[in-house]
Amino acid sequence: MRKADIPAVLELDSNHIIYATGASNMQLFTLRTPARYLLILADGPTILYEYVGCEHLAKDLPTIDEIRPSEGLDTISSGGDVAGASRRFAAEIAGAIRDHDSEIDTLAIGRFPWRAVDALRAEGLTVTDADAALLPARAIKLDIELPFIREAMRRVEAGVRRLEETAAPDRTEAETWAEFHYSLMAREGRYISTRLFQSGPNTFPYFQEAGSRVLQPGDLLCLDTDAIGFENYAVDFSRTLRIARETEVSTGLQAWMAALGSKDSFATLVVNGRCVRDRTFATGRPGDGTADQAA
Repeated sequence: MRKADIPAVLELDSNHIIYATGASNMQLFTLRTPARYLLILADGPTILYEYVGCEHLAKDLPTIDEIRPSEGLDTISSGGDVAGASRRFAAEIAGAIRDHDSEIDTLAIGRFPWRAVDALRAEGLTVTDADAALLPARAIKLDIELPFIREAMRRVEAGVRRLEETAAPDRTEAETWAEFHYSLMAREGRYISTRLFQSGPNTFPYFQEAGSRVLQPGDLLCLDTDAIGFENYAVDFSRTLRIARETEVSTGLQAWMAALGSKDSFATLVVNGRCVRDRTFATGRPGDGTADQAA
């Protein structure tokens, strides 16, 4: 925050709140419902405005100096009084900032509802983007974080193994994808942010989500993990799998095998001292043999 010349941050996104303090509460609900938020002063206290009735969840965290009740800032969480809740919210935040330092007039915020933002401006605060401080901070991985990242990876990989081991003809895409969810939740993962899992002819074009299609022998299966895993660390990788060999090699499988061979050939070109341009022009097209020759 000091490096970005940001004296105060007000964050709504529960992922940012967890990263800054470790405080977690109804994560998916509060990602879509503006009902808890965090105020961080660069040279002052960190105040968590918690969902009413949940103050006890974070009371022992050393990263938080004070917990206060929040205002709900949408129609449902405000009881239908968004304008009134927004005014009370802004007055509370402005008061907390000025109690610490009356000279602070700039507040970096996350994605708050527009009425709440207007109310903050009405209190005389200049509003800027909190990501200028938060995203660079999250990009720096401390030594203490690395074991958590590795553990998150191990647990997500275990979920993909379970999906692969249980994938079988006559099961739907949704049933098969649920095995990944089960494994991640059982290993204390947080959530999976997409349903990117497709089979057979659904694998192209990409970005189709798991549905009711029944898996067939020889199908290719494509997935993106998009998992918020152990201790809230994201693990995002793609995999292409195959179930139950067919006697005949399908067109899809032929394409997959060609791509796999091209990838393996490309990997041999990744060496110190060779620029990206040289590697790119050396690889050729998948399946035409030039990649192998270049390698």
